[in-house]
Amino acid sequence: MSTTESGTKRVFICGSALQGQPDHKNLQSATFLKTARTIEGYRLHAAENGWHPAIYAVDTGGVSIPGEIYEMTQEQYEYLLNNEPPHMYPETVDLEGGEQAIAMLYPQELVEKYQWLDISDLGGWAAYKKSETSEIA
Repeated sequence: MSTTESGTKRVFICGSALQGQPDHKNLQSATFLKTARTIEGYRLHAAENGWHPAIYAVDTGGVSIPGEIYEMTQEQYEYLLNNEPPHMYPETVDLEGGEQAIAMLYPQELVEKYQWLDISDLGGWAAYKKSETSEIA
């Protein structure tokens, strides 16, 4: 369930708002619950030349995407939505262990149109950004 009885939202973060990433501040004081992974049904790309992640669901060829689960008030959730890059939209994702949470997905059509780098097999957004930084050094 992605909305709790108290009205808070369970949000799966798998990109630039992860702990240690530059947009973590967009979560404000949301409560970190745990690390988690999606089921093997998603792909992850580096959109806009690595500016932000683009995750979307697939019927075949998907992988498990690592991330973090946060509990957010409605106000925190709305703030997050208002600070997401263009075209991202909230959608329920399936997590390992049968859980669900809300995540910010990206239209697969745009990923394919611009042929953004597929980073699905690199271990998640933080691992991708770390490898990108080590290539520069």
